[in-house]
Amino acid sequence: MPRPRKPAAKALVEGRHIINAGRYKRNDPTGAEIGAPPTWLNEQQANAWREFASELPWLNASHRCLVSIASVLRARLQSGAEMGTKSLSLLRLCLSSMGATPADASKISWAPAEEADDLLD
Repeated sequence: MPRPRKPAAKALVEGRHIINAGRYKRNDPTGAEIGAPPTWLNEQQANAWREFASELPWLNASHRCLVSIASVLRARLQSGAEMGTKSLSLLRLCLSSMGATPADASKISWAPAEEADDLLD
């Protein structure tokens, strides 16, 4: 089994990005911003969407479907509606997939675009 990849920030501190620059030119997924909530979401769900967008700035257009599901569930939770174990588990799974839990947030290697370019140069 191969060794896990060294994080770009650690390689930067150790100077490894200079020794083998090509190794740390990664194709990290970037894309268009997440954008406005879909029109089919109601007002509470759209507010939940905006909360996710502000709390998780690394989300992009490829996350829109996942954020839609999480927004519906978050709005239902915030409204005080009865939610079963399956709904809460689905919300937790969505949060984990988006890097919104403490354990998963450590796996996110996100920096604003101008900062990310400076790190690898």
